[in-house]
Amino acid sequence: MIQLIIFAVVGLIAGSLMIFDFIKLPALLFGVGHYTVTVELPEAGGLYKSGNVTYRGTEVGRVEDVRLTPTGVEAVLSLQSGIDIPSDLEAEVHSQSAVGEQFVALIPRSMSPPLKNGDVIARDRSSVPPDINTLLGAANTGLQAIPHDNLKTAVDEAYTAVGGLGPDIARFVKGSTALAIDARNNLDELTNLTDNVAPVLDTQTDTADSVQAWAAHLATITDQLRTHDAAVAGVLQNGSGAAAEVRQLFDRLQPTLPIVLANLVSTGQVAVTYRDNIEQLLVLLPQGAAMQQATGVPNRNTKQAYKGAFLDFNLNLNLPPPCTTGFLPPQQQRVASLTDYPDRPAGDLYCRIPQDSMFNVRGVRNTPCETRPGKRAPTVKMCESDENYVPLNDGFNWKGDPNATLSGQGIPQLPPGSPPQAPPPPAALPPIAAAEYDPATGTYVGPDGHVYTQSNLADGAGAPRTWQSMLMPPAGG
Repeated sequence: MIQLIIFAVVGLIAGSLMIFDFIKLPALLFGVGHYTVTVELPEAGGLYKSGNVTYRGTEVGRVEDVRLTPTGVEAVLSLQSGIDIPSDLEAEVHSQSAVGEQFVALIPRSMSPPLKNGDVIARDRSSVPPDINTLLGAANTGLQAIPHDNLKTAVDEAYTAVGGLGPDIARFVKGSTALAIDARNNLDELTNLTDNVAPVLDTQTDTADSVQAWAAHLATITDQLRTHDAAVAGVLQNGSGAAAEVRQLFDRLQPTLPIVLANLVSTGQVAVTYRDNIEQLLVLLPQGAAMQQATGVPNRNTKQAYKGAFLDFNLNLNLPPPCTTGFLPPQQQRVASLTDYPDRPAGDLYCRIPQDSMFNVRGVRNTPCETRPGKRAPTVKMCESDENYVPLNDGFNWKGDPNATLSGQGIPQLPPGSPPQAPPPPAALPPIAAAEYDPATGTYVGPDGHVYTQSNLADGAGAPRTWQSMLMPPAGG
């Protein structure tokens, strides 16, 4: 009894596996887990009932029925549920081997909504393989058209060509098989690449002219390299030695070279800031040189060449008068006859009159701001800020006092946070010199040791002189 029970359980399990897994009887009888799609074909093409249906090389169903229609053949496909197959596809009937075994391959054309139960794949999107009998007949006709002697020669030559290459051909076939296996394992990526390669190919087509031009330029470069092969070889042979000498030069220039390069960075920043000015200078310099040379052209190769250029000097004094506005007040100005050199007063001293005034038109107040086109200011700080230049007066007189002005700006303009500067002390008076003189004659000895005579110091020189008489010219003079 125990053996019978065990045999019955094993038989029940085997039958269940046969029915539900291999035969898939519920799907065949009731369509559980499947849906049907109809494919319109021009002819059966050897397709038979229960044939396989594949999608991207994977089995996804079976051929449920193949039936005739007034216009051709319809194949009913039973597809597994849960696998989304795009509805925009092509159904192709292929042979799995040389002896037949046709199956249906579903090949998607684009991303689209998935197939659903009852969909029909139209005839214009399906195809069947050519008839094998027709192929064999065409092959037979082709072989008969070939002369037997020539065919024998072709076979013999083919044997000579591949004879002894068995290991190499085997290695080639083995590599092709491995490649095919890897391609099957990465089928989704390859399919995605195939589906999306069109935009890349379109870009290549659109840029065909550029690619052709690049190839032509590359050919020109290679021709030049071939023509100057000796020069290129010399560069390759002598390049390492030259590089070593340059490195040694840099080593000898340390630490001077880094300092020079660091200073050049600052110079470069200034040059970038004043790029427009440098450009204008380079434009005007040739014209200025031409104008300077033009002054000597009239006298060139003439008898008057020794006289030089024709120039006209007009001496205009005090036209226009100098600007005194914005500088130190008169009581703080140094006497022009002094020869000492005191420290420069703190602050900015410049002509502070309107920018469009006729006085000192090239003064610092009219300096163009490099970073603010259209703005003029006397200092970089004022150029970079939103502050505008404010004049003191029209330039005809000095206005204000040492500490404040009517416009609210101090004179001189001190940097922010600087304490007010006290006025300089008055210049010391020269010492009083005294010397003894002879009242009888009015003679005296000067500091230099020489004897001098002043007649109005002698007795009897006449009535005392007043300051009015000192201003009057002498009688008869």
